[in-house]
Amino acid sequence: MSPKLKRLSGDEVIAIFEGFGFEVHSRRGSHVKLRRLVSEAKETLTIAAHSELDAGTLRAIIRQASRFIPMSELRKVFWSD
Repeated sequence: MSPKLKRLSGDEVIAIFEGFGFEVHSRRGSHVKLRRLVSEAKETLTIAAHSELDAGTLRAIIRQASRFIPMSELRKVFWSD
């Protein structure tokens, strides 16, 4: 059986990325920008702070994050066994 994408809220996703070293940079409406500094580079993610994220929205966030975090690490926290 293949792993399933977890159903998560925006706040849960923000907490996951804080574990990867991101910090809340700004909030506008229901969107939160997370940022971390690596060397001289700024890495930014935008998260919709909804009570439950649609699967497509969560996949888009994961795709965005995969530029900075290896997919092997993301799979551990976003998919259930």
